[in-house]
Amino acid sequence: MSTTESPQTVTAPISPTSQATKETLEDYTLRFAPRSYRRWTPMVVATTALGGIAYMADFSIGAGIGLAHGTGNALVAIAVAAVVIFITGFPLAYYGARYNIDLDLITRGSGFGYYGSVLTSVIFASFTFIFFALEGSIMAQGLKLGLGLPLSLGYAISTLMVIPLVIYGMKALSKLQVWTTPVWLLLMVAPLVYLVSTDPGTVDRFLNYAGTDGDGGVNTASVLLGAGVCLSLIAQIGEQIDYLRFMPPKTEANKRTWWTAVVMAGPGWVVLGALKQAIGVFLAVYILAKVGPAASTEPIRQFRGAFDAMMPSWLVIPLAVALVVISQIKINVTNAYSGSLAWTNSFTRVTKRYPGRMVFVLVNLGFALALMEADMFSFLNDILGFYSNCAIAWIVTVATDIGINKYLLKLSPLQPEFRRGMLYAVNPVGAVAFVVASGLSIAMYFHALGDTLQPYSPVAAAVLAFLLTPLMAVVTSGKYYLRRTDDGIDEPLLDEEGNPSATTYDCHVCHQPYERPDLAACQTHAAHVCSLCLSTDKVGDHVLPAQPSAA
Repeated sequence: MSTTESPQTVTAPISPTSQATKETLEDYTLRFAPRSYRRWTPMVVATTALGGIAYMADFSIGAGIGLAHGTGNALVAIAVAAVVIFITGFPLAYYGARYNIDLDLITRGSGFGYYGSVLTSVIFASFTFIFFALEGSIMAQGLKLGLGLPLSLGYAISTLMVIPLVIYGMKALSKLQVWTTPVWLLLMVAPLVYLVSTDPGTVDRFLNYAGTDGDGGVNTASVLLGAGVCLSLIAQIGEQIDYLRFMPPKTEANKRTWWTAVVMAGPGWVVLGALKQAIGVFLAVYILAKVGPAASTEPIRQFRGAFDAMMPSWLVIPLAVALVVISQIKINVTNAYSGSLAWTNSFTRVTKRYPGRMVFVLVNLGFALALMEADMFSFLNDILGFYSNCAIAWIVTVATDIGINKYLLKLSPLQPEFRRGMLYAVNPVGAVAFVVASGLSIAMYFHALGDTLQPYSPVAAAVLAFLLTPLMAVVTSGKYYLRRTDDGIDEPLLDEEGNPSATTYDCHVCHQPYERPDLAACQTHAAHVCSLCLSTDKVGDHVLPAQPSAA
């Protein structure tokens, strides 16, 4: 992340059978991020994380909601979704930054179990390729307008160009995000400021726009339909945590900047996201009469219209294309990176084999390219409205487990756990809450419970997940969280300040040193085994047995 500090990776010899270990040490994919690697300041981490939300999809999402339901309904829907995303994202961001683990590792110990979170990993991976496809479509539209390239060729270019950037993991991504953010902000904000200051009438037209299926008033059904689309972005917190897990330890000296960075780059991402959605409504209304409703949801058209009002004609299209391309690169390297982690994590746990992260970079990109070629942009709101039900149920379940089951009911272990052998395969607390909440809300979305209830599907997903998660914890007495309470290592997981311990031990399988939270004792040897070697242990002779008291 920092361009001046060089994190130190371990350099002990790696056996020929431990290539999985070698690759994951690039930026500690699939495992706890150790203190020795986390050399960046809180604000450097935050800047890098916020660079990953430079996507243009917000403009399209806002425009689609605004054109359909009117400005009033769109703004209320955006605000409602933002509040839900902020509240649910806060505990997840805190856990990721405090304990230096990604969202899948958090999910395992927050109600789902070791294998139970495989399903949510697939949902997160789906989020990354859906939004990769959306951003790639937007870039292809820009290349068609600016260079005359066919959309199919633009889809391929937008997919292939991120591969060299995502190969090198977090260190390369951080430099890209820090360098491009100022240019992106300038190109995005300048035309909006110019339009508002030179033509105040644009604000009146924006505020008074009634939408194609509205009467100009605010109504509950329209707000909830719009909020459901916006809430498809709730899983973005997973990508934010992929950066936040590299936060330095929280201490008395840095606690103010530490908390500022966590809030700003964690749940705070939605503040900028909501602003971009509102800007999308504004720009769509501004260009509607010129380009028509279909084209006015395309960000390249929106910014072409905005730039056209303030710049010479010869500069308009190059700048609009530059903004779209920069935005697409900034977010899609994150989508490709985070998606590859999610797929690899699931595959490794299920098969106990690590195929290499780059395999799943290509898998994720393949899914995204297929969606682009299927013209997903034309039915964007339908895809996002359906997907949001699954994403809401997952995120609300995990956030509720942390906020209520851990801190209020104290039925869920306060310290996160993710290692094989320490967790049950499936925890009914999160699994049941998620399946019921997402299943019922999806049924409502597809009108299975009647047309009247259809707009309420995202509300049902959130409410059911919120209620069922503590209920299941009480019913099960919290006994399915931990298979073991003792990992066989005498030293505590946390130091005196509550941060993960920095003491290192050697893994006797891959012969690498790891910090305390990433290891457990071996069942058959007087030694330690790292979390990834436990995951890939096909025989299971390294995995500690269940404790009788936990059965």
